[in-house]
Amino acid sequence: MSFRKALGAAALVFALTVAAVAQARPLIVYVSPNPIGVNDFLKLGRVGIEAAAKEVGAEAKTFESSDPTTQRQNLEAAAKAGAKVVVAVGFEFNDLVPPVAAQHPNVTFLMVDTCVPKPGPNVYCAGFREYEPSFLAGAEAAWTSKSGKVGAISAIDIPFLHRFTDGFIEGAKHVRPDLTVLPTLWVGGSNPFSDPARGEQRAAAMLGDGVDRIYAAGAGSNGGIFKAMKESPGALAIGVDVNQCPQAPGYVLDNVEKHTDKAIESSVAGIFRGNQPKFASFGLKEGGLTLTGLRPDAAQSQCEIVKYPEVIAKLKALRGQIESGAIKLSDPMMAK
Repeated sequence: MSFRKALGAAALVFALTVAAVAQARPLIVYVSPNPIGVNDFLKLGRVGIEAAAKEVGAEAKTFESSDPTTQRQNLEAAAKAGAKVVVAVGFEFNDLVPPVAAQHPNVTFLMVDTCVPKPGPNVYCAGFREYEPSFLAGAEAAWTSKSGKVGAISAIDIPFLHRFTDGFIEGAKHVRPDLTVLPTLWVGGSNPFSDPARGEQRAAAMLGDGVDRIYAAGAGSNGGIFKAMKESPGALAIGVDVNQCPQAPGYVLDNVEKHTDKAIESSVAGIFRGNQPKFASFGLKEGGLTLTGLRPDAAQSQCEIVKYPEVIAKLKALRGQIESGAIKLSDPMMAK
């Protein structure tokens, strides 16, 4: 065999080997409940599975859904594609994952930010205690409010989202009992998690009632809430999921950050190792949730809370009381 032919044969063997290795890599699929678009929370899901795939040597794919029909179709498509782990984010999958998981017992399903009462043997859950940092958000809203009126706006009136809104109200009243907390407003409509126009309308109504601190727990609708702040000098919003202060500098006090990406990365790695608990809960103590203002790099966050160092000090002390159990918080979702 000539040198050229030998070299060509070796190259072919190498190419086939690479292809075989690539084909043998396990697959992780992230199924979103809605188009990811401007939804920072859903963006974190994609970041999480990509990080998880890198850690365990797998391939990551994202299937975006738009309604209950495509949500189920994507779950089934992921399972039939040979996924080792299918990650479904959001309460929208509560009625969909159990039957699909039962039909595909060799596929592991990870439900994130939600769970079902009796997960099947191949279903795992990763949830968050959103009411803990929301309690802190209510406290900082109360401590910084000049008008003595605060309120919350979220996407839709469902038990899960009361973990944000009720937690906020409880924290505000805990540190300032004389404070006026307006009734929570809901974005509603056909696309409540990504409707900035309706978010702006709700915020304008609340600001018109004299509120100067608004907890914006509307996901992709928050952009409209932030826009409304600009029409009310001195009013500030508190965002969710990621640091949203750079989106509206000067109009966002702080954020309740939910590290969905870290929860997914940790949980998928645990599934691959074989030691993942059926239900993993992430809160302040586990680092799954925090306020941007309590991060070590808060000075670079562009959040208005950095102008209130005395409030940050009080928030740190309050966080410590929650983590130690000195302040016991109940899950608002359990009361709904």
